[in-house]
Amino acid sequence: MNKPRQYWILAGEASGDMYGARLARELQDIAAKENTPISLAGMGGPAMGNVAGFDRKVDSTELGVMGIIEVLKLLFTFIGIYFKLVKAALKARPDAVILIDYPGFNLMFALAMYLFKIPVIWYVCPHLWVWGKWRLPVLARICTKMLVIFPFEEEVFAPTPLQAEFVGHPLMDLMAEKMDPSIKRDPNCVLLLPGSRTMEITRLLPTMLETVRQLSKKHPELYYVLSTPREKILQLCTEFYEDARRKDPDFPEIKLVTGQTTRYQQEAGTGLAASGTVTVESAIAGLPLVVVYKLGALSILLASMLVTLYRGVFTMVNIILNRKLFPEFLQEQVTPENLVPAMEEILPNGPRRAEVEDGMREMTRLLAPQSASAIRQAAEHCWQVHY
Repeated sequence: MNKPRQYWILAGEASGDMYGARLARELQDIAAKENTPISLAGMGGPAMGNVAGFDRKVDSTELGVMGIIEVLKLLFTFIGIYFKLVKAALKARPDAVILIDYPGFNLMFALAMYLFKIPVIWYVCPHLWVWGKWRLPVLARICTKMLVIFPFEEEVFAPTPLQAEFVGHPLMDLMAEKMDPSIKRDPNCVLLLPGSRTMEITRLLPTMLETVRQLSKKHPELYYVLSTPREKILQLCTEFYEDARRKDPDFPEIKLVTGQTTRYQQEAGTGLAASGTVTVESAIAGLPLVVVYKLGALSILLASMLVTLYRGVFTMVNIILNRKLFPEFLQEQVTPENLVPAMEEILPNGPRRAEVEDGMREMTRLLAPQSASAIRQAAEHCWQVHY
């Protein structure tokens, strides 16, 4: 019997939770094949909580907040979780701690692990190319391995002694498993993806609904589906939708669903989405999007002093391609007057439709792993780190 292995995985957002769950299972599979006992622990959401044998010490389901002010509201919660996990990690002394994105929390946790000589592997690295290249030397010093999911990120770390390994995007695995070739795309279906966080719904959905109202007048053949990741967000969206229908009895009908995003990414003809992982998912699925985002006034003011848009855009699909493939609108640009014509440009038979479809295929090729599975490739890199 080989020496037991112990790995901690920390994820704080919905996408990181998905990746962490798959990574945990791949590590368990490698351990089984090598006849090596393994224990897994850490922080994650429902997906990681459902992994058999994973000791979820903190449930991160409601910790995926965006914006400086929003983070400050939960500051004492984060501090309590931080000290709880650091104390537990020092007691357990795992072979390595695997951090998935979530930079605000994970950077501080990585520093603590480095100081106490526990190896740190960062999977889905923080977007330092957006908000802090000056931190690159620090990150390079405290990390044992950096596993990146965008090919251009290898260049970001090139000036440092830390070698970043491009392992492919985990969504390539997850979307491949969910894709159903029997689903046919309906050019008249418009998919609304207002986000996974309460503040995203509050700031974005009213404008999305007004866009639907105006778009339906010009294109009565269109019908609408709104998809959410979980019931709590579905309930909030339902409240906004019912309020819109009370104010306007002729408001277009919208089908509200939860847990069916991948289906409608394959079925819809066009989409309107909050910026996030879902934009990459949609591009892999072949769904053209208009992308929007809003932060609170103070958050955007502070962010403007700290953050420079990488390659001049904020949507990940556009960053990967280094051009504005998906129309994107930020802050005060998020208006029906901007969104309606942008949607019309990428509707089936719209003037930019063919260009966008070609660009999505190009992005998918860029994100493909060298091996058959991106997450398996990442797990194999993690397995190499042990005492």
